[in-house]
Amino acid sequence: MTQAILREIIAYANRANPYPLYEELRKTPVSQDGDGPYVVSTYYEIHSLLHDPRISSDAKNLKATGDDPLGGRSDEEGTTLPPSFLKLDPPDHDRLRRMTNRPFGPPHAPHRVHDMRDELGGLVTGLIDGIVETGQMDRIDLVDQFAYPFPVSVICRLLGIPREDEPRFHVWAETLAASLDPDPDADPTQHGKGAMDARMELGMYLAGLIEERRKKPGDDMLSQLATADGPDGAMTTMEALSTSALLLIAGHETTVNLITNGMLTLLRHPDVLQRLRDNAELAVPIVEELLRYEPPVQLLPQRTTLSDVEVAGVTIPKGASVWLMLASGNRDPKRFEDADRFDPDRKDIQHLGLGSGIHSCFGAPLARQEAQMALSELARRLENPRLLEDPPQYRQNAVLRGPRHLPIACDGIRP
Repeated sequence: MTQAILREIIAYANRANPYPLYEELRKTPVSQDGDGPYVVSTYYEIHSLLHDPRISSDAKNLKATGDDPLGGRSDEEGTTLPPSFLKLDPPDHDRLRRMTNRPFGPPHAPHRVHDMRDELGGLVTGLIDGIVETGQMDRIDLVDQFAYPFPVSVICRLLGIPREDEPRFHVWAETLAASLDPDPDADPTQHGKGAMDARMELGMYLAGLIEERRKKPGDDMLSQLATADGPDGAMTTMEALSTSALLLIAGHETTVNLITNGMLTLLRHPDVLQRLRDNAELAVPIVEELLRYEPPVQLLPQRTTLSDVEVAGVTIPKGASVWLMLASGNRDPKRFEDADRFDPDRKDIQHLGLGSGIHSCFGAPLARQEAQMALSELARRLENPRLLEDPPQYRQNAVLRGPRHLPIACDGIRP
């Protein structure tokens, strides 16, 4: 039964609205069929496991149980790059995360994200002005013309990627993001080769930049990752490569979905869109509710138990595959009243949209700021915006879920 529901969740036909399937899963908080993964679908159980040191993110701890009927895999398997700290456990995870955090945020660089506000504002303004210049208000693809290029430019500038190289990351990012998708119908050999080739090309490109920064460092994050030597020592070249690749991909893929899911939700709730147009400060609670209601990361399919773990009366054995269904937990009525309703006035909104525990989203402050600025400016400047397709065309990916295109129209764009 569980695997049948998982197959439906993964099936593209249900990408536009997987939430009734999550509701079905929650009837059994922890479930498993045959050799399939243990699926955890309720808020309190997911939150507990995200903080449980007996839950590993390292695929080496997964006990082989034959073929995974759902096509689960590691996108880093077979590559020469080491796993990013996202897929490591303490103490290696903690060391690399601390080293990465020094040039990114508090306490060592407390103003880096805040000080980007003017640059972010300029990018948002420029992209919306670019839509004006096309003169085509009757059909705007909000993904291609805004939601994708905005976070790509932000993360490239944060890392110090030359602006002329930004377009090169589109194909790499799409391929690597798709490799996270547990698609049972994909050819695993071909799928794995595509991810490996993309990681190799990205790694070779970043290796050249890291070498340049070591010779002539700047004030960008890539320079600091390449040259810093703090209490935890210095990153090896391979660690700097893996970390910068993680930041580049994770630093924009989820934000694209957050912005796009956000605008789609606001267009479906015109009363909230009008409130945001009248009061830009409402962007803060709106983004938090969006992270609960339509999270850009729907599930975490690669967790493993380091020992037997009892959850909701079920013993998950050591070495088992565990799937944490974040989006399902975010709609759990035992945690959130009227959980299927979009409500930016909701109180006590401790969602799972950015994870929790030691693997909580590293770039959360930046993602929040980008989404708040993007949505508030789109609300302010677009006159009478409306959806042209509902539901829109979604990406294939069930893990990083969001529209591939979001066609809208408007009557004009305010200055």
